[in-house]
Amino acid sequence: MTKYEIILYWSVDDGAFIAEVPELPGCAADGPTRQEALTNAEIVIQEWIETAQELGRPIPEPKGRLLFA
Repeated sequence: MTKYEIILYWSVDDGAFIAEVPELPGCAADGPTRQEALTNAEIVIQEWIETAQELGRPIPEPKGRLLFA
């Protein structure tokens, strides 16, 4: 399990739960249930990190909780 914050919400437009990872630009996943969206987000986080490593890009340290929303 990663320590990055995940924001989970229902999207009427997509008809699915969306899980966004604000500390990793462009990192998001979806799923028909909350649990599936979270599970998919964990997979996408790992893929995001692996891709950043391959490209030599910096990987942000998890900050934990956002101070604003």
